[in-house]
Amino acid sequence: MTLERRVLDLLEDPSAIPPWRPELFDLAVDGADRALEALLESGRVAVVSNTLGAQLEELLATRDAAAKLSPAELAARTKAHLGPRSLFEYGTWVFFPWSRRLVHVLPELEYRELRHARNQYKITSDEQEILARKAIGIVGLSVGGATAVTLAQEGVGRVFRLADFDHLSMSNMNRLRCSVHSIGVPKVVIAAREMFEIDPYLDIALWPHGLTEENVDEFLVGSRPIDVLVEECDDLFIKLHVRERAKAHQIPVVMDTNERGMLDVERFDLEPDRPLLHGLLHGVSARDVKHLTMREKVPYVLRILAQDKFSPRLIPSLVEINETIKSWPQLAEGVTLGAGIITNVTRRILLDQFRGQGRYFVDLDDIVGEGNLVPLAPPGPIDAPFSPLTVEEPELRLPDARGEPTAEDVRRIVAHGLMAPSGGNTQPWRFVARGPVIRCYVDTSRPPTLLDFERGATHLSHGAAAFNMELAARAAGLDCHVATFPDPRDPDLVCEVSLLPASRRHDPPPLAAFIGRRVTNRKLGPYSPLEATVIEALHAAAADDEARLQLVTDPDALAELGRILGIGDRVRMLNQRMHGEMMDALRWTPAEEEIRDGIGLAQLELPLDDLAGMRAARQWSNIRFLRAIHGGGAFENPSRRALVSSSALGLLTIPGVGPGSYFRGGRTLQRVWLTATSLGIAFQPMAVTGYLWTRVERGGEGLDAEEIHTLSGLRRRFAQFFEIVPDTAEIMIFRLGRAGPPTARSLRRQVDEMLQFEE
Repeated sequence: MTLERRVLDLLEDPSAIPPWRPELFDLAVDGADRALEALLESGRVAVVSNTLGAQLEELLATRDAAAKLSPAELAARTKAHLGPRSLFEYGTWVFFPWSRRLVHVLPELEYRELRHARNQYKITSDEQEILARKAIGIVGLSVGGATAVTLAQEGVGRVFRLADFDHLSMSNMNRLRCSVHSIGVPKVVIAAREMFEIDPYLDIALWPHGLTEENVDEFLVGSRPIDVLVEECDDLFIKLHVRERAKAHQIPVVMDTNERGMLDVERFDLEPDRPLLHGLLHGVSARDVKHLTMREKVPYVLRILAQDKFSPRLIPSLVEINETIKSWPQLAEGVTLGAGIITNVTRRILLDQFRGQGRYFVDLDDIVGEGNLVPLAPPGPIDAPFSPLTVEEPELRLPDARGEPTAEDVRRIVAHGLMAPSGGNTQPWRFVARGPVIRCYVDTSRPPTLLDFERGATHLSHGAAAFNMELAARAAGLDCHVATFPDPRDPDLVCEVSLLPASRRHDPPPLAAFIGRRVTNRKLGPYSPLEATVIEALHAAAADDEARLQLVTDPDALAELGRILGIGDRVRMLNQRMHGEMMDALRWTPAEEEIRDGIGLAQLELPLDDLAGMRAARQWSNIRFLRAIHGGGAFENPSRRALVSSSALGLLTIPGVGPGSYFRGGRTLQRVWLTATSLGIAFQPMAVTGYLWTRVERGGEGLDAEEIHTLSGLRRRFAQFFEIVPDTAEIMIFRLGRAGPPTARSLRRQVDEMLQFEE
């Protein structure tokens, strides 16, 4: 036998449809083992691929992504998952006759779960299940072929109907991803093979002779109507006729034209009377164009394009059809872009996330143009926090010989008051001085946040500021008297601080020296137990004003409390109002730091990955979806890490729940905080969850039922570590530890901004 004859004997029959459907063997089904054995004995199998063990391990690891399972743990879970079945018997053996490969894959549901795992959360599991029940018809397998494969990759649709009469030619390979051995193979077969190699469980039917007037309804409706028609054929008659029938069956149509990224969407499902192709061929039916020549169709094609602006080489190309070129020119870049656009829009239509219709452009020549550069941040280190500005500690000096307080004394005393803590560093104070009497008001130009229930946190800050002012006055040799809420008619007047000449000489209070050193320190250090003397000093500092300090120091308890407070942080981050209030409180640039309130990024002490995440989370649009899928677990991590490295978690409480209780609690908090500072103990408020509990338990609005349910569960867990007493103000939850000095500290507005003198 000659070499030529041997080659010719191996040629495929060009008139036959080559194999395109895989053969599946599920060994749990009776007779499947014998069928697989017969296949192996037939000699048709050339290559066997069995990576099922790795697939199963990846599936189990994906299901528990946070666990970071070791190889031994994965092996144990794999064994438990298989149960009495062997790995060989599990899943499905798939034979692809065109490549003679036998491949072992997971069962259908697990196969799709793992294959779509990297779609999360651009496509959720619930959305993926909806998409798996959809049917899509595709006519024309150039852009349509790339689209079919992209849809299969993304898991958009499970039932597919593919129609194209054409076979692959070499000139098609400028835009179709095929090998030379596929020349002469029907385009529907090429597409189906590639789709099945992505997902052998798909349900695909072929119309290898294309659509006709006789079979179009079977294609569109068949045993069940398709949900979307992707129309990408070149034949003008079929382009119109298939639309006429899709309109009759109320099936939406999507088309990409490979011209400036032009996309047409016709929602015959939403608007059954909508004219074909947006009315651009008004009065023209499919029959009117059925027998036109290629050149005679050009005016209709141009009318469909219906635009003043064409890509620079389209019109010359149309003029040259049947002169120097045979057909409509298309490029691979346009086919690839079109496949992505159609897949995106089809997915959103199927999920009822897009109800638009009409014409859209994704013109890369326009979008990626020389004048369309996107402004970028100036070059610099990756998310390195900017250099913190310094806080000038106000100076204290003894009054003159007469002992009468001066305006400068008032200014210095108020400056020390401004060094007090406030939630989000809002500095919610306004001071009005008349002689030696300083009135402290709520700054009502700053509306209360959701965390500041009934302005409890604001009153707390006033108490801390008043305590600072008392210390500063006595350190300056003055006496000081504080009257709380002196005018019942004016609830915004929180207290009056009266400065008096000292009745006798006394030593400056020791804590006064630490007013300027007190700072929120979010730095983490290694766990270090607190000495008994430190704990005793902190309890003593809290003993005044009937306050009570509870401390938890057990490392296991601290770890659990970190989990509790971390979930509270997530609730805050996923609440739109609190998210906005938090982002407004952060200072993102050096220029914003100059405002001298809020919290600078450097003060957060975040590692670079968390800092980058914070920037990404700044816009609510980036967070809304996380809320919808109950995600956001990463927002719990900072509190978890902080508590694991802490020496103690404290809860400071005081009897009563009114403004006066929070004011007294603020005084006590400042005394405890200054004491910790004097002992070299790092102090960080962890107040978010506690303030939310206050809102939940005292009838505050602004939280939905799910948030309240979550917070109530956290409250019960928290109560296992701290005694919760009714009618008691929980002033502050805070952590204590040993750490280096903070990278930066909160800035304060200037005294002259906050203090007004009256005659």
